[in-house]
Amino acid sequence: MMKVAVIGLGWMGRIHLRNYTEMADVEVVGVMDVDKEARAQAQEQFGVATFADLDELLKLDIDAVSVCVPTSLHHSVGLTIIDKGIDLLIEKPLAVDVQQGRDLVEAAKAKSVSLMVGHIERYNPAVQRVKELVGEDMISITIERVGPYPPRIQDVGVIKDLGAHDLDMIRNITGSEFKSLYAVKSSTLGKHEDTALITAEMENGVLANISTNWVTPYKARKVSVACESKYISANLITQEVKEYSAFSTYDAAYSVREWPLMFREPVKTELTDFLGALREGKPMPVSGEDGLRVLEAFERIFECAD
Repeated sequence: MMKVAVIGLGWMGRIHLRNYTEMADVEVVGVMDVDKEARAQAQEQFGVATFADLDELLKLDIDAVSVCVPTSLHHSVGLTIIDKGIDLLIEKPLAVDVQQGRDLVEAAKAKSVSLMVGHIERYNPAVQRVKELVGEDMISITIERVGPYPPRIQDVGVIKDLGAHDLDMIRNITGSEFKSLYAVKSSTLGKHEDTALITAEMENGVLANISTNWVTPYKARKVSVACESKYISANLITQEVKEYSAFSTYDAAYSVREWPLMFREPVKTELTDFLGALREGKPMPVSGEDGLRVLEAFERIFECAD
């Protein structure tokens, strides 16, 4: 039986809490949030002990923690947990900037604490299928991640909130690091950027493009990968994947194959993987270093986009 806690009861924190409570081999020993109403809702719905103070929560016997607080608090909350020697999963992005992310990674190593970063799209069945289908003949990857402005996000812009998914996804699918990064951005609805276009070249030569914004009235999450031998398109919301053959000049045609997937909730798979790695003493599936690479990409993006 793993004893876990959830810190931060916003939208994602509640998803973590619900999934933990549905696991037969997990006990949620407590949750923490500064918002009284959020604590009351969690206690009523899940019957868990609630805390308004982080130090009080960490006095409990805890094996692992999910950190789901705003990004601006990842550094301070994460360091406090690491100092207690408790393994943790921090929601993406790892931290506000590279230095804070490096602090977390180095502190975890010094304390022999396991640190995982919640880049949830790695657990989307559609993304996993795309990664299985691509080969060494990959040419480019294009990602569209757009939707309406989210009032719940106040401390970062669209690049750090939505773009974090795609920067990690590109590294994951291509199996390569960023060689060059370019970006333009604009702010229309708030103090942070809400539209961004990001273009990159990977060290293995694959080209990448991200279009992301908070000004589209509907939600879309799409990935397209061009290879010499095929073309792959995926809808990350419906978890649908199609594979197109190369165009035949002989008969002016191409074939299409739909890859059926069993719909799975990515967060449940992610948390199961997190706790499984802890039980078996294995490296974290999405490491602190993975999270740090995304923060380094942010730094390069803002240098050229400012």
